[in-house]
Amino acid sequence: MEQILSSHSKARWIRRRREIAEWEQREKLVKKPKKTIPFLYDEVDEELFPALLLLNDRGIVTQYSCAGVSMLDDPVDHSLYAYVTVLDTPESRAFIDYLQQNMRHRLLVTYEPERKRYDLSSFYIRHNRSFCFLLYRYAMCWKTSH
Repeated sequence: MEQILSSHSKARWIRRRREIAEWEQREKLVKKPKKTIPFLYDEVDEELFPALLLLNDRGIVTQYSCAGVSMLDDPVDHSLYAYVTVLDTPESRAFIDYLQQNMRHRLLVTYEPERKRYDLSSFYIRHNRSFCFLLYRYAMCWKTSH
């Protein structure tokens, strides 16, 4: 069972639900094909690659990631939210605390105790590129400060 670790106001949850409902109703057009590149033992979104590289270099092991948007929420094709899954380690917990302090309402953090891993995702839909950019930015800041 997942545990939500980030806190968001009732108004933000309402906005999120509204955005999802609106997104589900509108036509989905592909503006450009999804671009992936090989990373470790998987294909990852090109937009997340710089952040994933930094995180793994700092000992924060990533498992899954996606930055696209799709009705099917298919990690190979696209996903409704940009997200990164990281293993539970002391280093990753410290980085997640750092992210929560800095990304605040833009970040949703869930924890899966059975699998001992965290899912970091954009709280709002259509914020995928900014999530990728911010994750990279804070991974870079984390790298220089720790």
